[in-house]
Amino acid sequence: MLEIAEQMKSLLEGVDYEISNLANASALIYDSMDRLNWAGFYILHDGRLKLGPFQGKIACTSIPVGKGVCGTAIAQDKTIVVDNVHEFAGHIACDSASNSEIVIPIHKNGSIYGVLDIDSVAFARFSEDDKKELEKCVKILENSLENVE
Repeated sequence: MLEIAEQMKSLLEGVDYEISNLANASALIYDSMDRLNWAGFYILHDGRLKLGPFQGKIACTSIPVGKGVCGTAIAQDKTIVVDNVHEFAGHIACDSASNSEIVIPIHKNGSIYGVLDIDSVAFARFSEDDKKELEKCVKILENSLENVE
């Protein structure tokens, strides 16, 4: 996988608007990785994950904490990689073409802020190297969120 963490760092440096950072981060990931059909963010708001900036097909607009891959990642506060979403109990199929998924929780000022959600049409699309690189990207994004309102 193309190392996108360094690109992410340069892209977000000096930008003080949260939505711009999320939008550009989703575009960078979507354009840098192959076989994706969705890359974007859900932001925790009033106890639910609400759709944020993304690249790809239309998406679910609200996900309860604890439901689906995104809600489970928030509830457990850990990265979840699913090789076959059709075997994930409670999977929310926003796009029936999705076959695998990775979801990484994002924190802001020490609290859970939301998730980075990436879907692929390929089964078992996300490797351990992908997970590590994307977690680096999330750390960079978290640092950028500390500097915005």
